[in-house]
Amino acid sequence: MASKNLNGVWDSKNHESSLVAAENLLGLKLVMANAESPVRESPIRNVIRAAVFGPVERHLDIEARKFLGAASARAPNFAEPAGEPALSPPDSMSWRIFKNPAVLFIGGVAAVLLELAEPRVREGVWRHSSFRTDPVARLRRTGLAAMTTVYGPRSVAERMIAKVNAMHAHVRGETPDGEGYAADDPALLNWVQATASYGFLEAYAAYAAPLSDAEKDQYYSESRTPAALYGATGAPKSLAEQRALFADMRPLLEPSDIIEEFIAIMRHAPALPPHLRLSQRVFVRAAIDILPADARARLGLEGRGLRPFEDVVMRRVARRADRLCLPSGPPAQSCVRLGLPVDYLFQREREIERLKLAA
Repeated sequence: MASKNLNGVWDSKNHESSLVAAENLLGLKLVMANAESPVRESPIRNVIRAAVFGPVERHLDIEARKFLGAASARAPNFAEPAGEPALSPPDSMSWRIFKNPAVLFIGGVAAVLLELAEPRVREGVWRHSSFRTDPVARLRRTGLAAMTTVYGPRSVAERMIAKVNAMHAHVRGETPDGEGYAADDPALLNWVQATASYGFLEAYAAYAAPLSDAEKDQYYSESRTPAALYGATGAPKSLAEQRALFADMRPLLEPSDIIEEFIAIMRHAPALPPHLRLSQRVFVRAAIDILPADARARLGLEGRGLRPFEDVVMRRVARRADRLCLPSGPPAQSCVRLGLPVDYLFQREREIERLKLAA
């Protein structure tokens, strides 16, 4: 298998080593491929799975603890207080989607690309954040905020969102064309919320598990409460509203050197666990690949998505990540807080797959 390097020359060595790294870390090269089937449970399968994937899960669980420790000295304890609900229930689409770390990276990159395509949002994000100077710390803070919004105790999430809103109230400025912007402008908040929802939802549907339009509608509908708390009172509440907003915003989207700078940062910053960094460029291309076709064209990103066969690998990576229960991660700890099994979300995912196969 071959790929092109930055100069457009086919470079099989770099391409193959990148994909092999992703496959090997997540245990994708198995002769027991059929063991992934959600309807073929057996004691032998469980023993084999524990032997093969146990070390991988322990490694990634360590990375989850590092992430929470490095993100903030005041990172919430997702396991407490016992019984306090989150903004969304455990059977929500957001709890299902945000448990997948591969989807979060891909969807997050896609969302930011769409955000940066809008000139006012671009200036507000790029001129008033540390993306350029300390991208990893910025990504950790953003990731922790997303985890707290979805899984955190409601009281903790509401306090965190109030602090974010207070910071946004001071972000003001002008674009190079002289157009004013404010980070608490509801129209801009609606766009940011819509792009985030689109990025995570489409990343999950493209790589982890296909989603029906009804499931996408459910996701947008469930997002109303957190969106309103952030001030995005007009954010899409259905798939149809998302499509209508994107059509309205299309004429405003434009290419920018900042978008290219962001892509370069995300390709090289040590954002993924060490064993996956060789494949980080593939993850970024996966994000570009799920952008709406007209948005890719307007941003000059046509032909910069996944290369041949990379889509197959990314689906394997994301599907495997969807079955990795990390006991120290916010999804598992939040299940514990609500008195659910630590692997409740992963048991539920297997049941969803079983029902879809039986339908």
